[in-house]
Amino acid sequence: MSSLKSFIKSVRAAKTMADERAVIQKESAAIRTSFREDFTDTNLRRQNIAKLLYLFTLGERTHFGQIECLKLLATSKFSDKRLGYLGTMLLLDENQEVLTLVTNSLKNDLNHPNQYVVALALCTLGNIASQEMARDLFTDVEKLVVTQNPYLRKKAALCAMRIIRKVPELEERFVDKAKSLLGDHHHGVLICGMTLVYDLCVEQPTLIPQFRQFIPSLVRQLKSLTTSGYAPEHDVAGISDPFLQVKILRLLRVLGRGDQSATEQMNDILAQIATNTDSSKNVGNAILYEAVLTILDIDADSGLRVLGINILGRFLGNKDNNVKYVGLNTLSKVVELEPNAVQRHRNTILECLHDADISIRRRALDLSFDLINDQNVRVLVRELLVFLETADTEFKANMTVQICVAADKYAPNKRWHIDTVLRVLKLAGNYVSEQIISQFIALVSNTSNMQLYTVQKLYSLLRSDITQEGLTLAGAWVIGEYGDELLKAGTFEDEETTLEVKESDIVQIFEGLLYSTYATQTVQEYVLDALVKLSTRMSDPSQIERIRRLIMSQTTALDVEIQQRAVEYAELFGFDEIRRGVLEKMPAAVIREDRKLQLEKKAIKSVPPIASQPKSETDILLDLMSGGIDDVPQSSVVAPANGDLLSIALGGGNFPSLPTSPSPTNGQMNGKTNGKTSDLLADVFGGSPSTASAQPQANGQQQSINDILGLFSTEASSSSASAHVSLPMQMSSPTVTQTGLNPPATNPASGQTYPAYPAYAQNGLTLTLQPIRDGTTPAGVVNVFASFTNTGSIPLSHITFQVAVPKTQHVELRPISKADLAPGESASQAVRVSASVGAQVRLRLRVSFGKGEEEIVEQVLFNQFPADLLAP
Repeated sequence: MSSLKSFIKSVRAAKTMADERAVIQKESAAIRTSFREDFTDTNLRRQNIAKLLYLFTLGERTHFGQIECLKLLATSKFSDKRLGYLGTMLLLDENQEVLTLVTNSLKNDLNHPNQYVVALALCTLGNIASQEMARDLFTDVEKLVVTQNPYLRKKAALCAMRIIRKVPELEERFVDKAKSLLGDHHHGVLICGMTLVYDLCVEQPTLIPQFRQFIPSLVRQLKSLTTSGYAPEHDVAGISDPFLQVKILRLLRVLGRGDQSATEQMNDILAQIATNTDSSKNVGNAILYEAVLTILDIDADSGLRVLGINILGRFLGNKDNNVKYVGLNTLSKVVELEPNAVQRHRNTILECLHDADISIRRRALDLSFDLINDQNVRVLVRELLVFLETADTEFKANMTVQICVAADKYAPNKRWHIDTVLRVLKLAGNYVSEQIISQFIALVSNTSNMQLYTVQKLYSLLRSDITQEGLTLAGAWVIGEYGDELLKAGTFEDEETTLEVKESDIVQIFEGLLYSTYATQTVQEYVLDALVKLSTRMSDPSQIERIRRLIMSQTTALDVEIQQRAVEYAELFGFDEIRRGVLEKMPAAVIREDRKLQLEKKAIKSVPPIASQPKSETDILLDLMSGGIDDVPQSSVVAPANGDLLSIALGGGNFPSLPTSPSPTNGQMNGKTNGKTSDLLADVFGGSPSTASAQPQANGQQQSINDILGLFSTEASSSSASAHVSLPMQMSSPTVTQTGLNPPATNPASGQTYPAYPAYAQNGLTLTLQPIRDGTTPAGVVNVFASFTNTGSIPLSHITFQVAVPKTQHVELRPISKADLAPGESASQAVRVSASVGAQVRLRLRVSFGKGEEEIVEQVLFNQFPADLLAP
């Protein structure tokens, strides 16, 4: 059998992976054979274990050597014990059953007369101790913590950390011992003792007051280290024991948090360290970093906090990228606490945007966006736009969102806001999200005095560049909508150039866009929309005819959506009055605050470029679940290849369809439609509309149930997409006045009574589901009345309810009657489940809502309905 040295040489000499594998397999087989023959030669066993440890570092299977490691522990030789304990720590973990055999060896070695053998046992116990081992051996460790030998005291302190983490109830046994370690004169014992105390305070904050009495002594020790002269045994790069200084600062940070008197005792020494520590070497930077974290974490005075921010600012000028990264990362965390102090280092942060290290650029970019406010928005956005032009591809998507959010939030005027978004579209239009474009269109439509300026700028930009998709989409919409203003103005000046606008020039631009190699399906759709609008904005018959021919050319397009639009638009040219009425200018778009909030949330994470293909149903479901979109247009749904969408949407299971209900704002019907619905409800249940609307308040819940039945009974059952995506339809008159769980309801026709089954009751929200089946309900169909009640004292906002069913069933949802609930208020929602007759109704529910500043998302598997619910 070869030696360890020759084995390592053979592995390194292998030229291919196959050769290396052959060498390893051969040696592994030899080791197994040696173990089976059970040689009594401990030298051979030690050599085999050493090879196993090398195999372990290579990622090979070494479990067959675990028992051999335990055999080495039982020998009396220190060399055997050392290798045996090393193998035990590496090859075993706390979940191995073999570990129970180690307890007795550890017990014996913890009481061994040789301090180095005791140290081996302490190291092993501190690395792999399980709960059982900790309970069996903590008394031995407890004795060693207060032994006279400093070498064993420091190792016992670290071992005690492991024991406390595994068995928290044993912490009281070590509190007094830990206090004694804080007064030790040995630096190694001090470091380990402070590590133990720090761990105790973090794991059990109630112990912090007991250790605050040591703050004066810790401050004295720290002051002694900073003012003492050269000590060769503790000196590192001219600084006395930086490891101990870091441990003291870290412990002071925990002890001083939230206590003003403790903070006052630390202020002087922290100021002294911040001003006197040499920052030219990494050792000094490590101490300064811990000092800054301590300053910012305790209730230090403002001057000291500014001093800490300035130290982080100096880190940004360091040549070491690690120090620079630490500075940027820490400034990002404290910019909300001390914004004015961080603003002083704005220029240095902007310089980091051009650093060669991509991680530095990324951190500097995030920090730059955090610095934007009303006063500096012009300067910072200008610098960020310059960086956007040369930024890495992975940065552009997120930058476009963040710049547009900052412009929307802090814009000094509308013109600057529009110019900023146009600049973003010009520089990174291929990375702009659809939501940004829709926000920009809403901005233009609501700013009538800037519409001419915007359409002229976009006309000029499209003349020179049609490669940026976002710019093309925005330009097509704005020029199509406000092309008459562009033509009415005639000429305009753009960057010292006078441009004359003619109808033929506009049509020429859109013709180039339509047949451009850069034109995606979405661009072609926007261009067709713009062309048909321009046919009512122009007066030259030849150009209108040219537009008609361009639209007719797309009636044979391969894409079904483009072909359908072209055919329908071409038909409009035969009815001029209808075409002009249909294509009148759109009213000003409503800028919704919830969409702004969603855009701001997206600003903290990467946003993908504009998709050139329509979203699949899977993508729409994922967007719905993450709150990324508010409503789903039917034309954007692409049927999946298979029905198993829940494995993607909910991470497993066999529920294929997961519809979600639109919010009342999205699905709200106008008054005329609501009136028709009321008439239909009245016809279903017998009576006039006035009779149906005049029912007493006490019958609110029963009326809501009747409304559910009416909605489902009057709905056409031929909707193909409703099984997967909720229809944009509002409940007619949801009136739920009771709170808590709903009482049983009697069905109007059959007289069957079903109770309201509790489905969810946490975080101040109670959800009950009540099945409803009347005499007219088809076989295999059940309507479900979902009732939401705010039982807490905090208002709940934007409640969203989603339901998934097995592949063999279908589910439809109606909008919730009220998405925001004050304490004590209730809301209702209708659900309809279709399945085979006699099938068991099983639902997977997903409820999301806001509670104060907290966003709560819960999933529940519900199968409490009676087994005969869908019986014929």
